[in-house]
Amino acid sequence: MKKVCILGSTGSIGTQALDVIGTEDNFSVTALAAGSNIQLLEEQIRKFRPTFAAVYDEEGAKMLRENVKDTAVKVLAGLDGIREAASAGAEITVTAMVGSMGILPTLDAIEAGSDIALANKETMVCAGDIVRSAAKRKNIHIIPVDSEHSAIFQCIGEKQSAVKRIFLTASGGPFAGKTRKELERVTVRDALRHPNWSMGAKITIDSASMMNKGLEVLEAVQLFGVEAKDIQVVIHRQSIVHSMVEFQDHSVIAQLGWPDMRLPIAYALSYPKVAMPCVKPLDFTEKMTLTFEKPDLDTFGCLRLGYEAARMGGTMPTAYSSAGEAAVSLFLAEKCTFLEIEEFVEKTIAAHKTVINPTLSCIIETDKWARAYVSALWEGKQ
Repeated sequence: MKKVCILGSTGSIGTQALDVIGTEDNFSVTALAAGSNIQLLEEQIRKFRPTFAAVYDEEGAKMLRENVKDTAVKVLAGLDGIREAASAGAEITVTAMVGSMGILPTLDAIEAGSDIALANKETMVCAGDIVRSAAKRKNIHIIPVDSEHSAIFQCIGEKQSAVKRIFLTASGGPFAGKTRKELERVTVRDALRHPNWSMGAKITIDSASMMNKGLEVLEAVQLFGVEAKDIQVVIHRQSIVHSMVEFQDHSVIAQLGWPDMRLPIAYALSYPKVAMPCVKPLDFTEKMTLTFEKPDLDTFGCLRLGYEAARMGGTMPTAYSSAGEAAVSLFLAEKCTFLEIEEFVEKTIAAHKTVINPTLSCIIETDKWARAYVSALWEGKQ
């Protein structure tokens, strides 16, 4: 049985990963890690019986330890506890923690010899060079879980050197086709109404602003060794084509499927074997319309800023990612407007002095600086 660790087990990706595991007989759960959802984590522990369970919130860890004292699980606390869980000897680790917090545990899992099912795009955006270097040294596979990058991974196969261009599809989120004027008064509730995908709050807001697609451009640069100029984002509102790859002969290969994250999750967990079916098949005898459009970079400036961060390189992608994470937190708390997310990210990028070839400590410092800078921008508006 393949031993699995899930970092972020109570989030959207983590719960769906456990859904997939629960339908299979060839996986066992070694470790689970979560932020603060103690009730759900306890349920997961009792069902999947991991050896380790880690809780980022220290008080939550104390509560969980008391709640599951009748089990054999070892409860760990804080970031150190999550890092210990990541090092617990799993054969594959699902990295589904939110934001840059996932960098260190991902590196720990790699050092412990675990393949990575990558659902935390910020890890590659901020520290891609370091993560790839560590994976190469340890002969570790990084299998993307994002539906778009999973599609690209599947399309490229063994033909990496023949890739000419990547078409990264985007649903357009809940605000596709809207003007900036219309976006001035949108609410958190409006932004969380994604038309196609069921995701966590942070990634859903990122999808609404197209910040998520900027992060995915940066992630694709790291995962597939292409330049940002060779990655074309296309709006595909049906979310059936998950991405496409054009090769040097101008042939294009696409990966299609229903918008269900269990599909790329199952692919990553089973790799290199073929996953058992977990979603219904497409029926091409039924009427199906697939459309593709250019993104509106003027209205959705977070995507434009993602390309700018990719062009500048170094620590700029970290500043971009961390500023976006901080700004989305403010928006979810109803402390800033939707359009101020873009404003805060743009001002952070303008203020940041890029460091080329950064160390891990430099990346961590940039992350802290960008969050503090966004906080200062917000406080200056009060």
